[in-house]
Amino acid sequence: MADQTLSPHLLPNLWARVDKVALTFVAIVAILAVFDRPAVIPTLQETAEHFGSTLPFILFAVFAIGFMKATGSERLLDGAFAGREARMIVVGALAGGLSPFCSCEVIPFIAALLAAGAPLSAVMAFWLASPLMDPAMFAITAGGLGFDFAIAKTLAAVALGVFGGAVVMAFARSPVFADPLRAQPKVGGCCGAKKQTLHWRFWQERERRQIFGQAAWDNLVFLGKWLLLAYLLQSLLIGYVPAELIAQVVGGEGIGPIIIGALVGAPAYLNGYAAVPLIAGLLEQGMSPGAAMSFVIAGGVSCIPAAVAVWALVKPRVFIAYLALALSGAIIAGLVWALIA
Repeated sequence: MADQTLSPHLLPNLWARVDKVALTFVAIVAILAVFDRPAVIPTLQETAEHFGSTLPFILFAVFAIGFMKATGSERLLDGAFAGREARMIVVGALAGGLSPFCSCEVIPFIAALLAAGAPLSAVMAFWLASPLMDPAMFAITAGGLGFDFAIAKTLAAVALGVFGGAVVMAFARSPVFADPLRAQPKVGGCCGAKKQTLHWRFWQERERRQIFGQAAWDNLVFLGKWLLLAYLLQSLLIGYVPAELIAQVVGGEGIGPIIIGALVGAPAYLNGYAAVPLIAGLLEQGMSPGAAMSFVIAGGVSCIPAAVAVWALVKPRVFIAYLALALSGAIIAGLVWALIA
């Protein structure tokens, strides 16, 4: 009789090894083939065309990430949280809005800062700005939504960080922000690679060349699969969702569409990269520029990876304040962008 002891674990192990993004892509195409077979080829062609137009920005993004990892330029942030509190807030917001940290890398970095006595205001500034923009995100956003939108989102990320940090500093002694840390914060992260010492000529060392190649490849796969899925969803959105419906819900002028954009940003957000094609499709269907900006700001800060990084370290009341600052900052950013776009 055959040994069946491993069979209960076979399916879970296989499921764990399946790429869920790729599986979702295949499942969507299969469903489309069932209900509208003639649309499959045109939809895939449109998806490939959009992906091809963004490919130069993707390649630039993965090169930038690989360069930062290999050179250890992330070390430039080590001295950012020192000095006067107001200065730390500004530097924290700038570092968060421009640094290449992913959400899981932020957890041990922030835990160390808080344990070393860095003020919560500066940490909050970094936290709010960090998920919204980095060099790779800027390249993808510029390619999908234009340089103006990418620059505006970058400025909004930094401004949100400064705004949040200033609020925390003003109310530092209130019951909300007093004693903010959990008793035993979780400091583990999913990014196991250690930070390198700073060395710009990374190609001179074999280990750094390997780090560059691995980081570039991993991020090429990551961005490629998410953007292919996002462009597929964009094609379906344009093809099957009436433009009148989008324009009615999040189109037009006024604060209403901007608030709706902020409120639906979190549950509708896949990740910052995949959101770009979706926003492009929504704009094409009639979404207002202000609503688009509030959507990406609120969704970016409150998406699961970014939120988990905060939840892991601070008490629930501080986490709620983080979400409230994100929502209010997203609405303000949307109002400002609506005026100047």
